[in-house]
Amino acid sequence: MGEIKVLGAFASLFACRVEWALLHKGVKYEYIDEDLKNKSPLLLKCNPIHKKVPVLLHGGKPISESLVILEYIDETWKENSLLPQDPLERAKARFWAKFADEKCFSGIRTSFRSEGKEHEKALEESLEALKILEEELKGKEFFGGESVGFVDLVVGWIPHWLPVFEEVCGFKLLDANTFPCLHAWCDRFLNVPFIKEKLPPSDKLLVILTNMRKGWLNK
Repeated sequence: MGEIKVLGAFASLFACRVEWALLHKGVKYEYIDEDLKNKSPLLLKCNPIHKKVPVLLHGGKPISESLVILEYIDETWKENSLLPQDPLERAKARFWAKFADEKCFSGIRTSFRSEGKEHEKALEESLEALKILEEELKGKEFFGGESVGFVDLVVGWIPHWLPVFEEVCGFKLLDANTFPCLHAWCDRFLNVPFIKEKLPPSDKLLVILTNMRKGWLNK
């Protein structure tokens, strides 16, 4: 079906989603690590509009944006479906994935890049979004039901990246008493074999995110 390459970056949770999806499908691929401070001609050629990772190259043809790539992977390789077959359930999964990125991760990213009132406001918004995800997860093993699915991959940054964000910024959001369902889901998610196979070491992630936060605050 053509050569498959993933343009990613070590700390990119968005690129990690793509690798998880390919691993889940059993698809072999070549990973190319990008230096985002010195972007390669290949990345700039493949994603000239946003100039960012991830990019999936399939037979030399590029696909950009992680959610778009996940759907492309699911439609191209049918094994281990990420999205439900039922149209209504597929629509719901897309909704929750969009919600998680636009409300939950966006708030964390804003708090990570700011201080003072802006930082606190972003944390409050993230907390409210996490409460909504907690309700959605009740009674389920995974967001996808009994196994990892589309939404699980999209929010897969929470178990591994969020604790590092918390340490770097000095806050605590994902308390086990406040979020028992999310907390239990985190443990299950991190113990899925293909997820464990592709996780950046937390200590290296801490160094990178600490430096990134300093860079943002010193702008």
